[in-house]
Order: sequence, then C-alpha cells, then structure tokens
Amino acid sequence: MRGEAKRGRKGYAKGTIVMSTFPSKKVATKVAMELIDRKLCACANFMVVNSVYTWRGKIHNECEYLCLFKTTTPNSCDLKREIISLHPYEVPEVVELKMQSVSSDYLDWMSSVTLPFH
Repeated sequence: MRGEAKRGRKGYAKGTIVMSTFPSKKVATKVAMELIDRKLCACANFMVVNSVYTWRGKIHNECEYLCLFKTTTPNSCDLKREIISLHPYEVPEVVELKMQSVSSDYLDWMSSVTLPFH
C-alpha cells in the first residue's frame, strides 16, 4: 500500500463517484459485488429513492435504489462501461461526479483496493 499511498498524496490519483439507479436492492447488491470483486470500485453505497420520470410518453413514480460507486479516476471509464453492461435498464443512468475534496487517507485506501494505474 505504500506505493499506492504515495500516488494519492502526490495528487496523481483523484477520486470519483459514479452513480446509477437500480430497480431493486437485490440487483444493486449483485452489481456492486461484481464491480468490487473486479476491483473497479472501492465501495458502493446505496439507498432507497423515489424517482419520478417520463419514459415512453408516460410519467412514472417508482421506488429505486440509488448507488454511489466510489473509485479513482483512472478506473472511471471501465467502471461506467461495466455498470452499463451489467445494468438491467434499457437506458441506465450513469453519472460521474468528480471528488473535489477527499481526505488523503480515504483516497489512499481507494487506490489500494482498486486496479492499479496503467
């Protein structure tokens, strides 16, 4: 972890959050476990949200699970691609949020448990 921590403190690694919504806790958990196992994200948090949206000309009001996948920026493209490939929705929400300020210890940990820099 020493080398990984150095990268984070020198500013080479940046943090990012990729968020997406899922139809159930079961699906959200399955996708999160797969992505963490592949070392594309360090962790995933999810919570129940109510989503109101238009789809195919109808307004929907649904319970969904919002997932926040935390990773380093070098892994973000692969992470987003894999979320889309694993996602059950025809048009999944996949939004990347750059971490503007993150503790160096947390960034070091994320770097240590995700895929290394290429």
